[in-house]
Amino acid sequence: MGNQGSYVKSMVYGGLDGIITTFAVVAGVVGGALDLRVIIILGFSNLLADGFSMATGDYLSSKSEKEYEEHQISLKQLQNPESTKTVLIQRCQNMGLTEEDAVSVSTILNRYGTSVTDQLFYEDTKKEDNNPIKNALVTFFSFFIFGLVPLLAYVFAQFIPGIVSYSFFLASGLTGLTLFILGALKSRVTHSNWIKSGLEMLIIGGFAALFAYIVGFLLGKQ
Repeated sequence: MGNQGSYVKSMVYGGLDGIITTFAVVAGVVGGALDLRVIIILGFSNLLADGFSMATGDYLSSKSEKEYEEHQISLKQLQNPESTKTVLIQRCQNMGLTEEDAVSVSTILNRYGTSVTDQLFYEDTKKEDNNPIKNALVTFFSFFIFGLVPLLAYVFAQFIPGIVSYSFFLASGLTGLTLFILGALKSRVTHSNWIKSGLEMLIIGGFAALFAYIVGFLLGKQ
């Protein structure tokens, strides 16, 4: 899928996590009949803390995956030097060398072991490898931006008192629409039907919010 596909994946899953968890916080606070300021405080705390946590997890997992793949390539080269030579020949030909020259160059390079051949093997893969730091940044900002959606109605309500009583309905509508869009985008990663994927995320997000609302309602009665 390359870098673009990797960033789409980080954006979609970071955004889904952000919007679902933040809306669950909003639903729980509303269910507990707590003050409007509590929603904003807990909502933004969730955005920053969970967003950083997810970004860190994405960075570590991407870094570990990259290191594992590089280690596996090194092992294969050590176990099968002829296979390494064949790949080198193909790489040299791809760079414009004739077959005869490619064989000569690969034979020479093979004499120097993995210290040289690794660089050629990784030259192409580095172009397609995930950049752990960029993935982490994409995850964090998508978590924050999409997670901000359920809070928008409450932020605006601070300046427009007339919409305070409708804030939860506005937040629910915006969240539902965004969940469907993110679910549809997820179909690019999973190669599934976009309508089914959108509805699936809408339902999952709805159940998460409903559960949080019920918990907040029950605890608020204590």
